[in-house]
Amino acid sequence: MAQPGDAGASVLDLLAARLPALSRADWAERLHGGEVLNADGDPLAADAPCRPGQRLYYYRRLDDEPEPLNTERIVFQDDWLVVADKPHFMPVTPSGRFVQRSLLVRLKRRLGLPDLSPVHRIDRETAGLVVFAVQPHTRDAYQALFRDRRVQKVYEAVAPHRADLALPRTHRSRLEPDAERFFISREVPGEPNSETHIERTAVFGAHALYLLQPVTGRRHQLRLHLHALGVPILGDGFYPTVLRGPGAPDDAERPLQLLARALMFDDPFTGAARRFESTLTLAASQGRWPGGCAAVSVPQAPA
Repeated sequence: MAQPGDAGASVLDLLAARLPALSRADWAERLHGGEVLNADGDPLAADAPCRPGQRLYYYRRLDDEPEPLNTERIVFQDDWLVVADKPHFMPVTPSGRFVQRSLLVRLKRRLGLPDLSPVHRIDRETAGLVVFAVQPHTRDAYQALFRDRRVQKVYEAVAPHRADLALPRTHRSRLEPDAERFFISREVPGEPNSETHIERTAVFGAHALYLLQPVTGRRHQLRLHLHALGVPILGDGFYPTVLRGPGAPDDAERPLQLLARALMFDDPFTGAARRFESTLTLAASQGRWPGGCAAVSVPQAPA
């Protein structure tokens, strides 16, 4: 934070003086790359004047930051939106041990769009579509679409097949953070605050492909709802049992078999009916899973 005595100094002057662990040249490089932001998330120029009380934010660089197992794919780009396919194990925004290799930072650099900002989030373990606003002044309106449930979201998941599970169905429950482990949630008694429509579209021997349409967006909602039905998602390290906590090495051979498949909404600026579909597939639905799977389509009728 800038102090009263810093008035008139440039952002570069402040950073070089207050954080000398990096040289002035290093700070100049980071400012040029759009890595130092103001409180609104806008990149700052090196010669921008400091104001008392102003907060500056910058992306850390971690020497041991894990390399991404796969790279992102650009699904769509125009003057308003960027839509990308996020691979498993890549966070949308910088967090923990992932900063430079988060999807947001990678896209900013790859596309040369320093003002890019995410409209919504999906879990680091989940693959699939993520939407970004190109222009800062449009971000709130696009986020409101998700907040006000005006976006149709479709996910796919591979989980155990239960012939006695009647589908399609809509599952509603109350989800709350776990009292002891901050990184998971639980279904608890009470007024439902989560809702998902669930169908089964194919069977892979002992497993099946499920189509999930969440109405709400609670943390780990899809994972918990399938777990509650007795069909936890393949590769899930949290439900029904915590197999590895935050910071544990990722299992590249068994990623969470959950994919953000499609997004549909009416654009608040262009008026266009937007529809985006992922180019990715779940490994287990293609027989690429330890033990193997073979798909057999099934009709959409109660089992």
